[in-house]
Amino acid sequence: MSFTVAIVGRPNVGKSTLFNRLVGKKLALVDDTPGVTRDRRPGDARLMGLTFTIIDTAGLEEADAESLQGRMRAQTEAAIDEADLSLFVVDAKSGLTPVDTDLAEMLRRRGKPVVLVANKSEARGSDSGFYDAYTLGLGEPTPISAEHGQGMLDLRDAIVAAIGEDRAYPAKEDVAVTDVDIPQTEGEDSDEDEEPTYDETKPLRVAIVGRPNAGKSTLINRFLGEDRLLTGPEAGITRDSISVEWDWRGRTIKMFDTAGMRHKARVIEKLEKLSVADALRAIRFAETVVIVFDATIPFEKQDLQIVDLVLREGRAAVLAFNKWDMIEDRQAVLADLREKTDRLLPQARGIRAVPISGQTGWGLDKLMQSIIDTDKVWNKRISTARLNRWLETQQVQHPPPAVSGRRIKLKYMTQVKARPPAFMISCTRSDALPESYTRYLINGLRADFDMPSVPIRIHFRSPENPFEGKKRRT
Repeated sequence: MSFTVAIVGRPNVGKSTLFNRLVGKKLALVDDTPGVTRDRRPGDARLMGLTFTIIDTAGLEEADAESLQGRMRAQTEAAIDEADLSLFVVDAKSGLTPVDTDLAEMLRRRGKPVVLVANKSEARGSDSGFYDAYTLGLGEPTPISAEHGQGMLDLRDAIVAAIGEDRAYPAKEDVAVTDVDIPQTEGEDSDEDEEPTYDETKPLRVAIVGRPNAGKSTLINRFLGEDRLLTGPEAGITRDSISVEWDWRGRTIKMFDTAGMRHKARVIEKLEKLSVADALRAIRFAETVVIVFDATIPFEKQDLQIVDLVLREGRAAVLAFNKWDMIEDRQAVLADLREKTDRLLPQARGIRAVPISGQTGWGLDKLMQSIIDTDKVWNKRISTARLNRWLETQQVQHPPPAVSGRRIKLKYMTQVKARPPAFMISCTRSDALPESYTRYLINGLRADFDMPSVPIRIHFRSPENPFEGKKRRT
């Protein structure tokens, strides 16, 4: 991207709506309630041939530095300092307020280019608010409607004029084609049973989930080494699922901070429902999910339901027992956590669990290594030849049961996909195979092929009977 733009303004002027309009997706939560956005969220914006990085920010308010609103203001000011240009959004429908005047003065002191945007200009009676915007001394306001997409061409022209055409439209460098991958054609030799190696350089998407106030945002800030996400003693601070990137030992990690998920019956407000839905979407798009437990009160019912949800979605899961710095008798607590993990999470046998402290940074390297190791298992592929030899051994040790006097035969096994590992077994009378035998095979796969902690799926298929449905000749 050529430059970075921050969207700033007081609460409820339409900053997140404009952000969604520019990125072309509904990434940021939008609601009539003021103060929905709290963290700063980056995105890739496209505006009529113009490409740049856009940052959505919280509404600026005058507040004490230690309060939640004060910490939100600090996040917004950090985004302004990071950006090359600010879009100062005012509400043309409701007119200017003293807060707008204070924000305009703050932006002038920064000495960076500012584009004044008069949002909601399509509303009846918005002309007076539009002309009042001239009194801010930031130049001619650009009338737009972020909700309906009106005025986007004028906004593009204002951004280009403020940032300069050289930065707005950087010259493209010619890319020379050097190496071309030639696909393998039919008839060439290939080893179907070759197991692909794990790509250590591929970027990894990790979602951090858990109950409210478990320390998820603090954990990510410790990974980054800066106060990138809003934190505090209040429960439920995070609302949007915010993604951050950094390198860990040469590998790009894209981590998603999510809103705390409470019991479904307690989620009543519309805004919290939107936050939980955003967290669920982050789980579905992640590869590995870290479920953060509060080590002082672990294994609440909601913790177990979150783990079960992650496994049912087919994600690779890692447990992180946070706030370990508050535990006194660590050896006894660790032994108790291991026993409860095995007993309360039988569907996640062998799941990796790491005690950590997001506040001090203790145990974070071990947590990241567990994430990488779990992702390797989640991407694992096993050759068909090894699987069929293993299947034959399993049937010798424990044959499938006979149903109605007829023995079920398992004929052939292959892995149909990874992420998570899924297998297909061709057999007779697949509908009669009991669930207990499926669990026996899954446990055997975990033990014999070193596949702990990830969900394993087995599908059974019976060959079609060519004579089924045909009348018998007399």
